[in-house]
Amino acid sequence: MTRPPWEVADVIRRARNRFLERYRGTLTWPQRKVLAAIVRCRTAALGGHRDQCVRCGHQVISYNSCRNRHCPKCQTNAREKWLRARQGELLPVNYFHLVFSVPHALVPLIWQNRKILFTLLFEASAATLLEVAADPKHLGAEIGFLSILHTWGQTLQRHPHVHVVLPGGGLSPDHQSWISSRAHFFLPVRVLSRVFRGKFIAGLRRAFRQKQLAFHGTCSSLSNEKAFAAFLRPLFREEWVVYAKAPFGGPEHVLHYLARYTHRVAISNHRIVRVNDTHVTFRWKDYAHHSKRRTMTLTHEEFLHRFLQHVLPRGFPRIRYFGWLANRRRGLALPLCRSLLSTTPPPKPSAVPANEPALWLCPRCNGPMLVVERLTAAQISWQESRAP
Repeated sequence: MTRPPWEVADVIRRARNRFLERYRGTLTWPQRKVLAAIVRCRTAALGGHRDQCVRCGHQVISYNSCRNRHCPKCQTNAREKWLRARQGELLPVNYFHLVFSVPHALVPLIWQNRKILFTLLFEASAATLLEVAADPKHLGAEIGFLSILHTWGQTLQRHPHVHVVLPGGGLSPDHQSWISSRAHFFLPVRVLSRVFRGKFIAGLRRAFRQKQLAFHGTCSSLSNEKAFAAFLRPLFREEWVVYAKAPFGGPEHVLHYLARYTHRVAISNHRIVRVNDTHVTFRWKDYAHHSKRRTMTLTHEEFLHRFLQHVLPRGFPRIRYFGWLANRRRGLALPLCRSLLSTTPPPKPSAVPANEPALWLCPRCNGPMLVVERLTAAQISWQESRAP
């Protein structure tokens, strides 16, 4: 992939002072940390290493990455490592992709209580799938799946939703057989929508009773019990969105598909079209009009404000596992599933030693480049100052 002409870091460099002056009182420490990390990523400030071509001897200094999970430039290695680990968990069945969303009216409240209500989004969607799948009227099986939280829409506005990827079938109640779903249908989305709605609202009521929710600004009036009940009442009359995407065949398609969802950040650098002294223009897909490609222009401050809305609370896991894929059950359940499906486990991917440098190709002769020296930020600065 070619290097994009513009990056989020370019916006931060141009507008950081103006942005901090405007939003200083509302920025959290994780958001400030993301700003600092992105602007320093792959610059001399983080140090680096000297790479040398084993064929022609050409040398280049490469800068280190910040490795922040919200940085658009630092997701590739983390994604590839995660995908290698998932290869051993795939089963020879069709896989399905579901998306759980909440009504827009809940978004302000969710953002004031992100940790507890993002967790509720995970738990309510997972409990819905486990309950409906276990019902003999539908699948009658115990399922396992992974869920991925996204908090943004195409224009960087707040749009919390969970992507769920799951194999088409599950274990029978007695764990003596594998029950397969239909090839192009997993569970009825209308049933999933209503069960999800009930579980999420029940979770909201429970959190309110236990005084776990905060209410500020436009949500202040909801701290009153009657006002909160009145706020929830119309949500029962809405059809909550549970969207089932077309199934993606066998396991050979799953990893490629997952790579598009797991380690994504709110916007990639490749979507940025132009950055000038005051504004940013980026591409987005208008899903309401058949995914038509459009562009949007925002001021630097508004762009960064939208981007930083999607910084997750510190230590909050974006990817979670449920059912027999949950961490504490996976070790026993996966071999059982393979046995019932009469398949052997895939070979373990060859581990790359931690101290082995990644290879890239020499720009002069196309030979492999190897790390020959680690450099501190001070060493790089001194060497660059001596360069002619």
